Amino acid sequence: MDFPRTFCRTLLALALMSGGYSQAAGTAHIITSLKPIELMVRAVATEDTRVTTLVPANASPHTYQMRPSERKALANADLIFWIGPSMETFLERLLTGEEFHDRAVALAPKDRAAVAEHNEEHKEHEEHQKEHAAHDQRKGHSDHDAHDHGNGEDPHIWLDPAQALTMVERIHAELSQLPNADETALNRNLEEFRTGLADTEQRIQKQLSKMKSVSLFTYHDAFSQFAEHYDLEIAGVMTLSPERTPGARHLAEVQDKLTRARNPCLLTEPQFNRKWWRSITDGIDITMSTWDPLAADIPADAKGYLKFQQHLADAVTACLPAK
Repeated sequence: MDFPRTFCRTLLALALMSGGYSQAAGTAHIITSLKPIELMVRAVATEDTRVTTLVPANASPHTYQMRPSERKALANADLIFWIGPSMETFLERLLTGEEFHDRAVALAPKDRAAVAEHNEEHKEHEEHQKEHAAHDQRKGHSDHDAHDHGNGEDPHIWLDPAQALTMVERIHAELSQLPNADETALNRNLEEFRTGLADTEQRIQKQLSKMKSVSLFTYHDAFSQFAEHYDLEIAGVMTLSPERTPGARHLAEVQDKLTRARNPCLLTEPQFNRKWWRSITDGIDITMSTWDPLAADIPADAKGYLKFQQHLADAVTACLPAK
């Protein structure tokens, strides 16, 4: 048993279950699915807002399994922020269900549309089910299994600062609607975030302008949002599915790209095993740098998202050849 991780998850579950109701009147209790979303909430929320995150920063949202105690804890939240079905698949059935859909806010634009469509279909299904319960129960199960939220696009939208700003604005709007919301403080925090983000972007653009001579490779397709925003080119992706080791054919293709690349650099991720990477990099002059899309080591405070962006940029520039 991994005792430290089990113990930490137990503490998290107990903290979540304590809920916002034990806090002083007017204190909001917010649950986020991932730490980067927590950073965005803290960027605009008032200091008395209680924010907790479900997926530990050292775990992968692709494989995470929520405990029953964490499921119960969601009932005490005033708001639940998540990216949406394209990312946190383990939350899809729960947060699009009747109990939570009015408090769960999907932040990805396409996922918001998908969730809204799901809710409408769910209502129609319930009405139809009353007339033909047995038949429609089977039909409803089949429809859900066939419904495809995946469209091949990178769902790690929080890595793109432009999309992050849109997400923060949505978070601000939702927090402003809570009872006893301090709109003056929320508005001030949002403006400070906008200014800080613009300054950070400008600094990072200048920092990353030196990267044209480096061929960037990533562990899985989680970097495109950041790369596109800052005009970086991804030369190759190690695996299309972060949960599985890629097949021999794909590995051979990536190895060939690495061999022919100019100043290749592999951006690794701390959430995934590194052992098989070594087999295709042996004998290749390659730099490795760790970047963390889940912001494990970033302080969860009002400046956290800005520090997160800088952390990503620093990981990229660590790929530059030594002078």
